[in-house]
Amino acid sequence: MITSDLLLRIPLLANVPLPERETIASRAADVVLQAGEWLLREGETPSFHMLLSGRVAVHKAFGGTEQVIGTFGEGDYFGEVPLLLGTTAVAGIRALEPLRVARLEPDDFHELLLSCKVLNAQLMQTMAQRVERLQQVAAEPHAPNAMVVGRRMDLACYDLRDFLSRNHVPFTWVDPDAPGAAARLPADFRESDAGPSVLTASGRRLDAPSFRVLADAVGLQTVPREAEYDVAVVGCGPAGLAAAVYGSSEGLSTLAMEQVAPGGQAGTSSRIENYLGFPTGLSGDELSMRAWQQARRFGTEMVVARSIVGIRPGAEGGLHEVVLDCGASVRCRAVVLATGVAWRRLEVPGADALVGRGVYYGAARTEALGTRGRDIYLIGGGNSAGQAAMLFSSYARTVTLLVRGGSLGQGMSRYLVDQLAAKANVHVRLHTQVVEVEGGDRLEAIVVESGPERRRERLPTQSLFALIGARADTGWLPDAVVRDAFGFVCTGRDVLDVLAARGAGEWPRERDPYLLETSVPGIFAAGDVRHGSVKRVAAGVGEGSMSIAFVHEYLAELAAARSADGPTAAAAGTVAPAVSAEPAPIDRPAPEPAVAGG
Repeated sequence: MITSDLLLRIPLLANVPLPERETIASRAADVVLQAGEWLLREGETPSFHMLLSGRVAVHKAFGGTEQVIGTFGEGDYFGEVPLLLGTTAVAGIRALEPLRVARLEPDDFHELLLSCKVLNAQLMQTMAQRVERLQQVAAEPHAPNAMVVGRRMDLACYDLRDFLSRNHVPFTWVDPDAPGAAARLPADFRESDAGPSVLTASGRRLDAPSFRVLADAVGLQTVPREAEYDVAVVGCGPAGLAAAVYGSSEGLSTLAMEQVAPGGQAGTSSRIENYLGFPTGLSGDELSMRAWQQARRFGTEMVVARSIVGIRPGAEGGLHEVVLDCGASVRCRAVVLATGVAWRRLEVPGADALVGRGVYYGAARTEALGTRGRDIYLIGGGNSAGQAAMLFSSYARTVTLLVRGGSLGQGMSRYLVDQLAAKANVHVRLHTQVVEVEGGDRLEAIVVESGPERRRERLPTQSLFALIGARADTGWLPDAVVRDAFGFVCTGRDVLDVLAARGAGEWPRERDPYLLETSVPGIFAAGDVRHGSVKRVAAGVGEGSMSIAFVHEYLAELAAARSADGPTAAAAGTVAPAVSAEPAPIDRPAPEPAVAGG
């Protein structure tokens, strides 16, 4: 219990009258931590802390890298900066040794300031000093982890920059054709015929590296540490990240694997303003990295730059095997498929040859500066297209949305429609679609058809961003995992319908499949990859968290079967039958894939 005498250890309170000190003591929480425990994480709701004993380190993230920027010892206090500025915690606090802290909640802290003028003046002075120190630390140059050397119109260079950016790896980019480029490169640097090069902070040179090689070089984890897990999450979009957070926070050994970077399509959204709990909105990248850090905090093992090429379903009640791109595999009791969707490709003449050289899928923030002063075009009428248009409108001279339908309101949230209408340099062309792409070394123009008369028009441009629809890349799944006519994974009741419609076998359990369970017991699907899902970030997060509840049910079922004398009714049966992966309609026709959006 905190007492008024105990608070005399804090020099700040030495001259505070006894009655006021007793009031503080009566309202202060008595916090005891061991070495290594976190008192506060950066971004959390702050409190005012007075350190009665022990030492703590102050952690601050810069460019995706966490650094120790200071320490506090007995008698020190902290937390007044975010409380007075009205922000979340600007740094994390971690115990260096066993410690004891008196903690005041925000309301009590503000009441203390109002009632004690001496403390008010001293805390204001301390805050000014600490804000100045934070500004100095933030302004200090931080060495990048890598330098990418490659030309703007090189697709491989674009991919490397996008990979590093989305994984929050600090880097610099040098275009050999740009003025002054030679001065920024090592004196003995020679361009590679293989493609773009990456120079790491350690001096290592990588010519045209794969994502995995690059990830290893900059310190990202690419190899699972264990051979067996309770649950493996395939894909780290909103659904996969939610499954990872809930799985590890509820005590399951959890592995999450992602082919490129956390966030999926949502991670590339420039601004999501309708996500619950963020009244001013946030970027998809910010939301993804917060979830990524949260999952790691709970103990999820996060692996990037790895493709999953197959799943070998286990025998009844046995371990499933997830096969990685190198042929290695990991075993797990349950699998959550959260691979999301990919942008639908432009099937028009000239498009494939100009990808990365003026034609782009999605709207990477790294390309925003490249649109300055240009007339650019975006294809799509969903939230992702609207968010991209808002982003590029601050850089490009004009942004034109090409929409095949007759109204933006059909696929875009009202708030985005209104925001676009207020932008003078954003134009919308309805009943319009691209039919041809022109260019040699780079995009030069697009040809569109408009209106019921399909009037053709050539539009000069150097930038075309396609954000149209979605497709599920599920061809790597085993035949036993049934999908709908568009490749989306069937779950729950739909599993029974598709098995009956195809006459390919029966569900191998006496119970019905759980709501998010696929045709293979213990393999679940969540988010955009699931048949019938709602293509929204919040829906993906909800399904990801729900999937872990069903994983628990499944694991409890296995445990009950193992503890019984013999096979129980729940465990009896054969492995789910091999079902043709050939797309075929189910009884309730699958809808056309909705446009992905936030």
